[in-house]
Amino acid sequence: MDEWINEPAKWSTGAEGELFVTADPDTDFWRTTHYGFVRDTGHVRGRWVDGDCEVRTTFSADYAELYDQAGIALRIDEENWIKAGVELVDGEFQISAVVTRGVSDWSVVPVASADRVTISAERTGDAVTVRYGLGDAEPVTMLRLAYFPPGVRALVGVMCAAPTGRGFEARFERTLISS
Repeated sequence: MDEWINEPAKWSTGAEGELFVTADPDTDFWRTTHYGFVRDTGHVRGRWVDGDCEVRTTFSADYAELYDQAGIALRIDEENWIKAGVELVDGEFQISAVVTRGVSDWSVVPVASADRVTISAERTGDAVTVRYGLGDAEPVTMLRLAYFPPGVRALVGVMCAAPTGRGFEARFERTLISS
């Protein structure tokens, strides 16, 4: 059964299983590094999974302001999580991954357009492999391989946040969570 971490004020589901989420203003996930603050207010909707799993979604969003972000998340707790997707940084679209194990690190790859993106994260043993594809393309381009504690229950699903803006709508068209 799906559940929320930081349920947004406005969200709905479509007839074909789509999820529409309006990210609340001043929401984010980040821990300490470079900025010196801790934020654990972004939105995640998913289900709890023990051990190996995969999450994949095709999504689009009305990114408008600095750091608006949407994508996927795997979350053990507030100090151990991974988020990956699209983020608007200095007016440019970036495929982005943040890995947090006590403190956050961030990596990005610029893309010309983020109209539709498919992103996946596969958890196998002690590793998560994040891949993406643009448009409806299969997520075959590897973005990140990261350590993630094995055999620990994690909330796996989709995420969005609006750290500096007024909020924006994200549309998750096809989401698959398998274990």
